[in-house]
Amino acid sequence: MLATATTKPRVTRAPKGERTRESILRVAVNLASVEGLQGLTIGRLADELKMSKSGLFAHFGSKEDLQLATIGMAAEIFTEHIIRPALELPQGVPRMWQVFSNFLDYVEGKVFQGGCFFAAASFEYDSRPGPVRDAIVRSMKGWMGVLVRSVEGAVQAKHLKESVDAQQFAFEIYSLTIGAHSGFQLLDNKQALSQVRITIHDRILSLATPRCPAINLNPAKPDLSKVLFSKVDPTKIKRAKTKPAKNLSSKIK
Repeated sequence: MLATATTKPRVTRAPKGERTRESILRVAVNLASVEGLQGLTIGRLADELKMSKSGLFAHFGSKEDLQLATIGMAAEIFTEHIIRPALELPQGVPRMWQVFSNFLDYVEGKVFQGGCFFAAASFEYDSRPGPVRDAIVRSMKGWMGVLVRSVEGAVQAKHLKESVDAQQFAFEIYSLTIGAHSGFQLLDNKQALSQVRITIHDRILSLATPRCPAINLNPAKPDLSKVLFSKVDPTKIKRAKTKPAKNLSSKIK
């Protein structure tokens, strides 16, 4: 039924079993960001959740099912923190900058204890063929697609010069942000993220047209550190099909 002036739109909630599954997977993503996807097993996750292995096996079926579902949840969280907020801004440099900046906020805010899930998983699985690697590759290609389209949008808005190669510029930004993540997470360089913001800012200025709006290098940052892990009731778990990892590239057009 369509909502009218006197009818409140119906708010739908996911079934309890799905909410429980989501809670489990949010813990799994956080655990995998620290210990690696290869180390994410039914037994290890059961220990972390204080649940029985049989309960988790009934829900996921196998270690690979769990790993693939965890990648899918990581993509959902990535979208939630990075891509979706950027879509609220107009196409052009404001949206493009927000995509870059949101990724750095996501790293700095320690959404996951081990840093960016996909950065860690990419290095862990770059030489391990199989369905898990394939899912990671799809997600990373999707993220690159988001970067490319955000640059293309800035060119179309005439904020960047027509001569800008979107693929090349997106690759530069991707490489800079991955390097900044490594500096911040591995080398404990607390200035790495602010340094790369300045580098990206200067690179944008070098390609900007007179119509390019100003960029705020020091916006008020939201607190991204609170990823809620609801308590899991092992008696409420129902078997559910593994969802494939979502293609991040469909999020920004």
